[in-house]
Amino acid sequence: MPPSKGHAMLEAEAIAANRANWDDRADVHARSQMYDVDAFLADPDDISSVVRNDLVVLAPHLPESGIQGRSLLHLQCHIGTDTVSWARLGAVEVHGLDLSPNSLRHAARIAEADGRDITWVEGDARFASAVLHRRFETIVTSTGTIVWLPELTAWARSIHDLLEPGGVFVIRDDHPILGAMQLELWEIDDDYLGGGGARSYSDSGTYTEDSDGQITHTTNHEWRHDLGEIVGALLAAGLVIEALAELPFMDWPAYSDLVPCEQGWTLPDGMPRIPLNFAIVARRPVH
Repeated sequence: MPPSKGHAMLEAEAIAANRANWDDRADVHARSQMYDVDAFLADPDDISSVVRNDLVVLAPHLPESGIQGRSLLHLQCHIGTDTVSWARLGAVEVHGLDLSPNSLRHAARIAEADGRDITWVEGDARFASAVLHRRFETIVTSTGTIVWLPELTAWARSIHDLLEPGGVFVIRDDHPILGAMQLELWEIDDDYLGGGGARSYSDSGTYTEDSDGQITHTTNHEWRHDLGEIVGALLAAGLVIEALAELPFMDWPAYSDLVPCEQGWTLPDGMPRIPLNFAIVARRPVH
């Protein structure tokens, strides 16, 4: 059953609020030490830690040549440091898509400074196939992405349609169990299962350092998507799941209990072991 007109209007308002919020975040993130754009551009061999972690998941599903020479679409690319990293690794015909035009302005500036010819496209990841009129051998998305999408059916169908037959998709993101523990590890205070509607809140900061008070458009809307929903959407779209992993690390220190590790942040020894990330690799069948 399609959503009601009133529901669609509320969803559109939520997406518009998120776009304004991420336009603000883009300025904060582009000058933050966490992203450290100047250092990234100063070292042409630097690959973002996010992409290094993604590649570990993706590499077993690529040919011997790896990502080299493969066309690539990066969904929800934000300010583009990860997208540029894929290009540095040898991906070709690289495209980055994001909802936030200001994020894409920063991405274009960073790519130009790096001498990269990357195509930047403004759009909702759920409907990427409506604004991109070609297919890709590889599609990637990771780290804080699908929580911003109200539903995943159109998203998964769009990924299927944008992949070449035999093409591969990877998502690595914060594990959805963490959404149920918003304020404190081990304390369940929200839904794990999806379908409960938007979670709305106001925050004048972001996840980069010393950012409190720097965001003007403070309203955020997030949606829960449990693992069953994510896998089910990809399967229903006609993709074949090749790998599913729950991982003990994440890319940012979401909780004060976390300690640094090679991949980013993890729980210290002696604490209960729970997944902090998940990763899925899926492929579009050849026939």
